[in-house]
Amino acid sequence: MAEGIASSYFAFKHIHLTLIALSVGLYLLRFGSHLTEAGLLQYKIMKIAPHIVDTLLIVSGLSLCFIIHQYPISAPWLTEKVLALLAYIVLAVLSIKSKRGRVFKVLTCIGALSGVAFAANMAVLKHALFIN
Repeated sequence: MAEGIASSYFAFKHIHLTLIALSVGLYLLRFGSHLTEAGLLQYKIMKIAPHIVDTLLIVSGLSLCFIIHQYPISAPWLTEKVLALLAYIVLAVLSIKSKRGRVFKVLTCIGALSGVAFAANMAVLKHALFIN
């Protein structure tokens, strides 16, 4: 039984990591298209795919929580990871949808990517920095 749980964990972990790469890649593609006004955002697939990928990313993350029996609020590092994910989402949306200037958009993009980097750090270290 333990071998089955371990193989499920590694399968979901690899799926989760792949979805993270897809999510960030799609975000950067959309952001670059937005900044250069390349028109890529007009395609239906570019409007739908990020939502599908991000939904699957959340589902895979929740699956990992259940497999390892650690949950936000009860595991401070996981709470910080979820907060970093929320920061990524908010800043990514601001960087593409905001009517503000180019500097604001680039700074919010950097902030969004910093949220991803912070979440990755939490996932690796499993040690909270701000919540005790």
